[in-house]
Amino acid sequence: MNPIAVELNELIKKDNPKVYEMLSDLGKSLFMPKGILTQSAEAKEKAYKFNATIGTATENGKPMYLDCIYEGLKAFDPKDLFPYAPATGKPELRAKWKEKMLKENPAMNGKYISTPIVTNALTHGLSIVADMFMDNGDYVVMPDMFWGNYRLTFSVRRGAEISTFNTFTDDGKFDVNALLEKVKECAKIKDKVIIILNFPNNPAGYMPTVDEGKAIADGLIEIANSGTKLVVVTDDAYFGLFYEDSMTESLFGYLAGESDNLLAVKLDGATKEEYVWGFRVGFITFGSTNNTPQANLLGALEKKVAGLIRGTISNCPHPSQTFVLKALEHPNFYADKQKKYEIMKARGLKVKEVLNNSDYSDEFTYYPFNSGYFMCLKLKNVDAETLRVHLLEKYGVGTISVNKSDLRIAFSCIEVEQVQELFDIIYKGCKDLA
Repeated sequence: MNPIAVELNELIKKDNPKVYEMLSDLGKSLFMPKGILTQSAEAKEKAYKFNATIGTATENGKPMYLDCIYEGLKAFDPKDLFPYAPATGKPELRAKWKEKMLKENPAMNGKYISTPIVTNALTHGLSIVADMFMDNGDYVVMPDMFWGNYRLTFSVRRGAEISTFNTFTDDGKFDVNALLEKVKECAKIKDKVIIILNFPNNPAGYMPTVDEGKAIADGLIEIANSGTKLVVVTDDAYFGLFYEDSMTESLFGYLAGESDNLLAVKLDGATKEEYVWGFRVGFITFGSTNNTPQANLLGALEKKVAGLIRGTISNCPHPSQTFVLKALEHPNFYADKQKKYEIMKARGLKVKEVLNNSDYSDEFTYYPFNSGYFMCLKLKNVDAETLRVHLLEKYGVGTISVNKSDLRIAFSCIEVEQVQELFDIIYKGCKDLA
């Protein structure tokens, strides 16, 4: 093993040896090499005459660029667009995102957390988690209503075993007991379990209530304190889109610093929160495992993530980081977000109104939803994939078949005045097939 990786592992062990045991074999081997980037950083600080280190081109002391590219970007300084960004991301953006997280998540205040590391959107963050913490045969616990890409990221790439639990109880509540029992079941086989908490959920569009959130956190902390090592990942891709009857902050704040056997990892990003899907700006943040700064632990984890980024994509795009930073600094940022939130909320509530006031019950019901972009229908008489194809070919309506009985609807892209017609068509499609 590389001596730098050994040094990072010793730093982790110094603060909490349990976290070292949570790392995958790859995670234990990761380090940030002291190569070109390190030497370039030293040169940037000390090379006052000539700096012939990093592989970029300059002109008159500024980054070189094509006029035809810069033409539409002249509101930005070339230095904020064209050079490489650091492997961990633009420092100003990282600091600003941490400030935003603390403002929006009261439970995180007073907790010790790392400065968010920039990822190439949230999927890249999931891949980092998989590489750092999952070995072949490790258990990953998640609800049976989960985003299909998890399977590719965790199982296909890393050989982890996805173990699901029932998402909802019969009375329409999140099945907290099923989650905790599944973790305990996996813990009997492995002394390390990874849990994915994706709220608001894709595809169900559900965010736990305050009581459910507290029960989830308390239950996981109790399991950790009993001796099982837990890596709890909050996939907060749709954070902030909370419409009714739910908690309004990430479970990360409830979990960080609560047990030496529990490492909380937060994944989020600008993608959905700021409606910039193509920018690909996400973040990964680690929480300390007790109520101390644990600078060795958090610093070593950051360097391992930096090494992983360096060894895969080198760094994330600089322009999109600059665009997001400028938005966060803009005086109208929260006012603009509120306007779009109201539109999204109106769509979600309209869907619920239509479903509650229209008699579709002989063909489908719906799973609980209160947030995010999506909701799911539970079909009674027809196969979801058959219906999906029929709706597309006969009515020009696109939907997603999740499994044999569940059809996902993205109300995020349906205008309020279109909602009634959409579900009338889906109902008619069911009747056609019947």
